[in-house]
Formats: sequence, structure tokens, C-alpha cells
Amino acid sequence: MEAAELPGGRARPKTGKSEQTRALILETAMRLFQERGYEKTTMRAIAAEAGISVGNAYYYFESKEFLIQGFYDRMTHEHAADARERMRGQVDFDARLESALTSWLDCAAAYHEFAAQFFRTAADPTSSLSPFSNESHPARATSVALFADVLSGSELAPKLDPELAELLPDLLWLHLMIVVLYWVFDRTPDTERTREFVRRSTPMAARVIRLSRYRVFRPIVRDAKGLIQDFILPTIGRTAK
Repeated sequence: MEAAELPGGRARPKTGKSEQTRALILETAMRLFQERGYEKTTMRAIAAEAGISVGNAYYYFESKEFLIQGFYDRMTHEHAADARERMRGQVDFDARLESALTSWLDCAAAYHEFAAQFFRTAADPTSSLSPFSNESHPARATSVALFADVLSGSELAPKLDPELAELLPDLLWLHLMIVVLYWVFDRTPDTERTREFVRRSTPMAARVIRLSRYRVFRPIVRDAKGLIQDFILPTIGRTAK
């Protein structure tokens, strides 16, 4: 595979040193974004702070915008690990879902000041940096797998219509994207309104999912499944190019 094919940057690390350099650039960029703001931080400043040449910085990340993809990749893995730890020993679906969503808010908290850049990236449907793009598939797949674990480790999993259960991880990931969008614009202390949104929306989502297992709702579930498969899932990139 060519070096330029790594999502979130140009170069696929071939050695431990390359991996460390890429991580150093990303960590330096995230710190400068926090200290100076996204707009005022240049690739030259990131390279200087990291103690590498500008050319080397561009070797790993095609542009400053690609650092957002690098952040997204890293955040997704940190979130998945943290959420799974929080869910350990929990079997109640509502509690597992709220733990997973709250975990994302806690993992991303330090980066909220420049979160508007996330929205500008995600809002462009043609951007390869959008969370919905083919290029973002690896990180998105990690997140969807987490929500599959949210469901499979719960007491609710064996009771659900298999057709719905198959779609739920993708739908729960879309629910997370709604939370993220709200979080981006939230200016309350410690993003408390977003946290309250999670606390109040989680039981509602869980209630709808629980009702779907009853036979009387099966026709509605199948209609919803058809709409989701025909109109929602096709808009999400399924593989990396």
C-alpha cells in the first residue's frame, strides 16, 4: 500500500520512529490549537514547535485540515477504549448507551474551543475529511463496532428483532453524530446542556428500541428498516478508497 493512503495524512508510518513522529506532530498541533486557536496555528508553527522541518510535517499531513482527520482517528480509538471500560459489568442497555455517549464528551472536552472546525469539515459533503466520507471509514467502523458492543453486552440484545439489531449500531453512531453537532455549538460551562441532552435523550432512544421488540410494532420496524437501508445508509461511505 502506498504511503499516501493512510487516512488522516499522507504517510503511512513504516517504522516505530515514523509512528512517533506522526504522533508528535498531531499532539503538538492539538496543543497549539488549544493555546492559539485553529485559525492562528500554521503548519510552520506546528513544525517548529515539534522540532522538525516543515517538509517533514507535510510528509505526514497533507495540510492543516488533515490534522482534523488525524484527531478524529485518535479520538475514536480513545473513546472506544474508555467507553468499554466504563461499560464493564453493566448490562442495562440504557446505562451502557449513556456511558458510551458521555465517554465521548469527556474524551473530547479538552478540544471544545476549536470544535467549530469539526463542523466546517463535516458540513462539506464533498470533503474527504467528513466523518461520513469513504476516507473516514476506518474511524467510523471503530465507532460503529463500539455501539455494536453497547447492544451485544446488554440484556436487551437477545430480545430484539434480528433485522433491527443489524442496523442499530449504525443508527446509534448517527445518534452520536447528533450529540457531537449539539456539542460543537454548546457554550455552557462544561457543555452541561449537551450532557443534559444525553441524559434525557438516551432513555427516549432506549424506549423506542425496546418497544420495537413487540410483535405489534414489527410492521413499523420493517418499514423503518427499509427507509434506513434505502435512504440513510447509502449516504455514508462504507469503505476506504
